[in-house]
Amino acid sequence: MTPIAWLDHLDATDEVDVGGKLAKLGDLRRAGVETPPGFAVRAQAFAEFARESGVGTAIESFLAGVDDPDDLDAIERAAQAIRSAIEAAAMPAPLAHAITEAYEALSDRCRDLNVPTAVRSSALAEDRADASYAGQYDTFLGVTGAESVLTAVMRCWASLFNGRALAYRLRAGDDPRDSAIAVGVLELVPARCSGVAFSMHPVTGKRDRIVIEGSWGWGEAVVKGLVVPDHLEVDKAGGRTLRYDVARKDVVSLFDYAQGMVVEAPMPERLRERPILDDEQLGAVVDAVLSVERHFGFPVDVEWVISRHRRPGEPVTVVQARPETVNLGVPPTPTWDTAVMLRHAFGGEPR
Repeated sequence: MTPIAWLDHLDATDEVDVGGKLAKLGDLRRAGVETPPGFAVRAQAFAEFARESGVGTAIESFLAGVDDPDDLDAIERAAQAIRSAIEAAAMPAPLAHAITEAYEALSDRCRDLNVPTAVRSSALAEDRADASYAGQYDTFLGVTGAESVLTAVMRCWASLFNGRALAYRLRAGDDPRDSAIAVGVLELVPARCSGVAFSMHPVTGKRDRIVIEGSWGWGEAVVKGLVVPDHLEVDKAGGRTLRYDVARKDVVSLFDYAQGMVVEAPMPERLRERPILDDEQLGAVVDAVLSVERHFGFPVDVEWVISRHRRPGEPVTVVQARPETVNLGVPPTPTWDTAVMLRHAFGGEPR
């Protein structure tokens, strides 16, 4: 089996190969929902890398005796040792070639020489309805060029064993040694604004409204605590705006083409207290959330981006969707995931 899978060809049955995050995104793409183009590096690629490089044996050794989720010192020592081992190892040449070819094909598809991308972790347990792993693993925004993509893929692999994720899996009763991870390489949508939306209230669990939060550009500034997002609540049945709290947004996360990375910059004064969504855009976000909920048949949270190139009447871009877990007896998913924003907007680590 090839280590690369294009999102155009993925659906829910591929979760065992690419994780829930990418399988759901591919499923939505095939259903006609606007999503960014891209490809997945299958979970088998990390398994082969770990086996061929000897990293797998090192991971077993570093995790030996690490079984107490409250022993944070031991967990962090193991996490740092594993990360160093992964980042010091060489990616097998055939795999590096396959990823490079896929990145070049994505650049051609996007009509760009070196298309800026979001490189996103997709762990095979991440979107389980009985345990929310959202935000445990890394995503990198503004990754440009094949060599940088290869480095980001390996850093996503390493994040499978970060201290936070190891402790979380131990508390959930999962064996860290049995973990698997895929990686998505997606076009970085040029975000005018971005955010997250819930098809039910993420705190109360009420299903009569859609709750939306967002800010200018990508969501990095929100994730870092530099900006408070706008907060909106919309009546689910009639589409009436029930609440619109406009926050002061002094900082924006944007892609700096000169540096080839996502950076934070001061927001122009005239835009700092301006609502990020007008009525038409708000309606488009609501439509996207409802379409995703209808498609999956359960409450969802959706990470969305409005491109600078979007015209009125066009759909917003969905960069992630997952089950909303408030009513399933587990802690609410983070309002902003750490990587699209969140990392797209969803929050990620900028380069």
